[in-house]
Amino acid sequence: MKLPVIKHLTGFIKENDEDYVLETIETLEALTEVSSLKDEELDVIGELISNMYGAIEVQKSIKEGVPEKEALNGFMKRVLGSIDK
Repeated sequence: MKLPVIKHLTGFIKENDEDYVLETIETLEALTEVSSLKDEELDVIGELISNMYGAIEVQKSIKEGVPEKEALNGFMKRVLGSIDK
């Protein structure tokens, strides 16, 4: 996951609507079923999907009143904490 990408997507959600990102995730997930995709291409799609889900989680925290910077940092700490386990 890349924090700058998540931050950018969070701004997109704030300016537009979360549904755009959710529909994009569904589209990308459907693309992963194409049998001719290479592993590298699947990795890129997976990274995009992860960043989009991350942005949705950060946006939920912001809606709950958490400042943006704190929401981003908290999310990344949770991600890194789950990787370390």
